[in-house]
Amino acid sequence: MEEVVAISHVAFEDLGTLGVELTRRAVAVEWVDATTADFSVLDATSPGLVVILGGPIGVYEIEAYPFLREEIEFIRRRLEARRPTLGICLGAQLMAQARGAQVYPGARGKEIGWGAVMPETTMSADAAFCRLLAEAPSMFHFHGDTFDLPAGARRLASSSRYPNQAYAIDDYALGLQFHPEVTADALERWYVGHACELAAEKVDIMALRKAGRELAPKLEQAALRFWRSWIDQLPLSRKLK
Repeated sequence: MEEVVAISHVAFEDLGTLGVELTRRAVAVEWVDATTADFSVLDATSPGLVVILGGPIGVYEIEAYPFLREEIEFIRRRLEARRPTLGICLGAQLMAQARGAQVYPGARGKEIGWGAVMPETTMSADAAFCRLLAEAPSMFHFHGDTFDLPAGARRLASSSRYPNQAYAIDDYALGLQFHPEVTADALERWYVGHACELAAEKVDIMALRKAGRELAPKLEQAALRFWRSWIDQLPLSRKLK
């Protein structure tokens, strides 16, 4: 059975519905805490799938967070080997940086809360992703940074504020700026973990929670269907079944 490695930056930003799908397939997940891991000894190519999750820091803050340098190099080796890789939010930004693209604070401010993500008009080959956006027309966003489209990537979706919301590199890598993995219950941990940032941005927690309770259930079901389709099409040597 293929091994899945999940790289985390804060404990409460987890696999969410992707974890539910991996559990359904009886797939074991090895967790790597990016902040304390020794990436130099980690095998970048052997895991069937590597998932790089979100976090509240900037890719460009390497002096403050030196582990980012090794993490980016690990991701670079992974992508260079064309091995299945998924990046969510910070993870997508790290993948872009590893492919030589620039990551920087967004000029249009932070995108926090629920909002639409629009598919590119040339996406007929990405039917599963199009279905996800059609079935869950409002996605959860929590980012202030954005990035240029990395080399060799095709843009899959944009929002009214930032153009690069999702991209794919051939059939083996997917970067998502938004969070399709979240659930209404798990978001309660986000409200606490990101309390200072939410307060600084004057986000109404009660309104954010209300929106999550209304919108997350539809996203949860749509995301489960998407993860199933997406995993099935990955170029794996042994299928995650």
